Amino acid sequence: MKKPAVLVTSFAAVFATLLATPALADDFPAAISVSGEANVSVAPDLAQIDAGVANDAKTAKEASDANNAAMGKVLLALKGAGIAEKDYQTSRLSLQPQYGQNKSTGASPVVGFRASNRVTVKIRDVTKVAGIIDTLVGAGANDIGNISFEVTQASKLLDEAREQAVADARRKAEIYAKATGVTLGAPLSVSEGGAPVPLFKARMAIAPQAAPAAIAPGEETLSVTVNVSWAIKQGQ
Repeated sequence: MKKPAVLVTSFAAVFATLLATPALADDFPAAISVSGEANVSVAPDLAQIDAGVANDAKTAKEASDANNAAMGKVLLALKGAGIAEKDYQTSRLSLQPQYGQNKSTGASPVVGFRASNRVTVKIRDVTKVAGIIDTLVGAGANDIGNISFEVTQASKLLDEAREQAVADARRKAEIYAKATGVTLGAPLSVSEGGAPVPLFKARMAIAPQAAPAAIAPGEETLSVTVNVSWAIKQGQ
């Protein structure tokens, strides 16, 4: 992991400026600015699966009708598995002509149509992911992928890490203060940087009669970085 940048304000330069122009002291206080970092590992509590069915037929209507019937079975299977209707949504629907090749003329005539329908499913109990995949495959889904895991309460789970990050920043600031012969004062500013919510994504394709799916959600590592500036006490 790339180490956060550390900025140490030049004490000698700032102190000299304050001595020369006391009126500027309030506008440009001597300070030590550092970044602190902390991590927390948590298990994901939400999974998302992208599943679809595709059907080929001679005519567009036949392909569309067959696809509608196939997706209907998939949706019924999801409902039967306890997935709420709000947690599955159509993500892509298409009907495309399929072209052949006439070797004698070089033409590419339409030889049929392919209809496809995809649905995105949210699973709020990650222990059920493998079972839901098996349910989808058993209902006729022939393309499953874009499985992702997410920590939905990441910001709340980072609260303890935020305290640790501030402590890390203070530890660094005290090292620089000791090295330069000064004493830390009160914090002048604190800001949080970075995006604390990661996603793990993995794509997989499962044949209609595959063995039961084996899924390992693992843990997510959430990171938080804080930028803190401390005033340098005068007269020390």
